[in-house]
Amino acid sequence: MAATAAGAFRRTPIERSDQRVAWDRTDQAFFAAGACHILAWVCRESYSDKTIEIVAVRLPGQPQVFHTYAAWDGWAFDHSGWNPEPQLLAVNADFEGQPLERLKITEGLAEFCQKHHHRTPDQYWHDPRPRARDYIGRYIPPWA
Repeated sequence: MAATAAGAFRRTPIERSDQRVAWDRTDQAFFAAGACHILAWVCRESYSDKTIEIVAVRLPGQPQVFHTYAAWDGWAFDHSGWNPEPQLLAVNADFEGQPLERLKITEGLAEFCQKHHHRTPDQYWHDPRPRARDYIGRYIPPWA
């Protein structure tokens, strides 16, 4: 699957306020907007033998990140599956109409969620980690 901008799946006001409604979206929409950070951390955990980084992007000058993904050796994994990282960054920059800042995330999931105002796994309708593991399993990693 070709990389698709995360912004194409932005949540509606009801999806932002009601976790059950957000949960009921398609897997791609759920992991594009609202749970991308969970998918990134679960990806890293799923391939613990690889040096997978967590990366977030934001608009220049903005403190808030709007998309998070896993990165390994020039590849990125997000709601679109595995794609070359430059392609993922380009489609998101094109969608947003401006360049993006790439941030390597070094803190753990809990700290990231607190710092960037993202939900922790226990704040979803159900635990999103099993759903993320299933989603990751649908894609062949680039090293396979």
